[in-house]
Amino acid sequence: MLADAIRAEGYRLVRNRTTMFWGVIFIPLVVAIGGALFNWFNKVQGDRAMAAAGVEIPAGMGRESLNFADGVIAASALGANGVVLVFSLIVAAALYAGDYRWETWRLISARNSRLNLILGKVASMGLVVLAGLILFQIAMVLFGLSQAVVTQRPLGFETDAGRMGEAAGLAAVAWLRIMQYAMLSLLAAVVTRSLLAALFIPFAVGFAQSLLQSLGLGFLGWEAMDWQAILLMPGVAFDTFKLAISPEGNPLAAAMAQAGGPTPPVPPREEVIKAATSMAVWTVVPFVATIAWFQRQDLSKE
Repeated sequence: MLADAIRAEGYRLVRNRTTMFWGVIFIPLVVAIGGALFNWFNKVQGDRAMAAAGVEIPAGMGRESLNFADGVIAASALGANGVVLVFSLIVAAALYAGDYRWETWRLISARNSRLNLILGKVASMGLVVLAGLILFQIAMVLFGLSQAVVTQRPLGFETDAGRMGEAAGLAAVAWLRIMQYAMLSLLAAVVTRSLLAALFIPFAVGFAQSLLQSLGLGFLGWEAMDWQAILLMPGVAFDTFKLAISPEGNPLAAAMAQAGGPTPPVPPREEVIKAATSMAVWTVVPFVATIAWFQRQDLSKE
């Protein structure tokens, strides 16, 4: 049964402490601890600079309330950043290629259908990604808390249902982006039967897509939202979704808007449709190809 496959894969993955640490816990830990050190360093350097210049800060200046809601929005917008995507491959490679690495497929394939075994792995990956996003949210809250402690600013949580809906939408799209990226690892694991290939092939594809986005579009004479471009760059589709959900989906543009700059425009409906198509292609096609390949694969020696 599918539920049995999910429980089995989840149990094996949770017991793999090294994989869970580097793939799920490490980034939130760096954000929380590194953020606290960053806030402390900025405060010390700022105080030194003000003392050296002989400037006295007016009473009340720099003591404005910190809004935790802004941190929730930021964490949702940054939940599938490039570093998170790369480290998520550690979990994906171990989960999808582990049975090839340890030659255990022949032991478990007799106990469940092949479709359920793959679905169990994908579902377990989805739960782990969700846990990672929650930990990232907690890390961003701790980052804001350390900033409040260091700067001695009061805490607040000012928001409304609309902004919280945007945060939930951004988090859902971030989950989908990580899962889409991990589908490349799933396909690579089944086709090559190699843990290293499951780890490095998605990284190589992602790196090539980033080069295309930054350098290749101008050389080819394409616009980012041309069909041929966006079908090759799911990362652009992801950014388009974020902007469609909330202007704060682009943290840089949101910061510019808060500083008095122009508010980033909402993508038109045609661009959102193109983005949805690109994300669907990069999610569904690798999954279907994996199922088709795996159903015909000889596992007698795996």
